[in-house]
Amino acid sequence: MRSTITARGQTVIPAPIRARFALGPSQRLEWIVEADGSIRVVPVNPSPVKAFRGMGRCGASTARLLADREAERQAEHPTGH
Repeated sequence: MRSTITARGQTVIPAPIRARFALGPSQRLEWIVEADGSIRVVPVNPSPVKAFRGMGRCGASTARLLADREAERQAEHPTGH
């Protein structure tokens, strides 16, 4: 399956993938650049506890969770208010 990136950087997730992973409007996705240069896209669970599960590696899981949440806050309130 393929999709095209628009001039605004948007793309469409093919319907079979949306159906298989129950992806809908406002679903957050995490884009991960792997060491080999490939890109992996994973759905982000809206529950912070469920999203955190399985993230513990190299002892940095707490720092990563806090950094992710801070990035989300900054994206939602870029002026800090």
